[in-house]
Amino acid sequence: MKNLIRILTYLLLIFVFGCAGTSIKRVETQETIDLSGKWNDTDSRLVSEEMVNDALKRPWITRFMKENKGNLPTVIVGTVKNRSHEHINVQTFVKDLERALINSGEVEFVASKAEREELREERKDQASRASEVTAKAEGEEIGADFMLKGTINTIEDKISGKSVMFYQVNLELINIETNKKVWIGEKKIKKFIKKSRFGL
Repeated sequence: MKNLIRILTYLLLIFVFGCAGTSIKRVETQETIDLSGKWNDTDSRLVSEEMVNDALKRPWITRFMKENKGNLPTVIVGTVKNRSHEHINVQTFVKDLERALINSGEVEFVASKAEREELREERKDQASRASEVTAKAEGEEIGADFMLKGTINTIEDKISGKSVMFYQVNLELINIETNKKVWIGEKKIKKFIKKSRFGL
């Protein structure tokens, strides 16, 4: 009887510690892994690429180039507000937008407001410490022609361990000089989530 209790205890310990163990597997960064149904890196990348591609196919870009001797428009990404009910790291989405815009080759791109402040500090430092030949001059910045900004919204509908997550991303491209909106984009994502009764 004692041996049976020992064996059962041993098997129970193996089961408990086996279930509690951590398993790690490296995966490709492009692989889609959706564990919770919440906004994730795949949503950020796919939405940014799709919306930027749509924006660059619209007539505003050819109109601008005709009016400006063939020069590409210069764009900056402004504020993207998270108006959803969950925590979303908006900065990763902003960086995905910037990457998609820059890599398209269809527009010029300038640094963000925070980045420009840092660069201005660097130029001030160079003015007093770097050689005259290598110091970068003030007043040579390129002003952006358009600003891309927007919002991320969500609607959640749930009952009895089932839920539907609806995401709506709205972006607008605005002419900085005239305040005219030259493009409005919208992307919707809907996810159906069914949770296990055992929480696994």
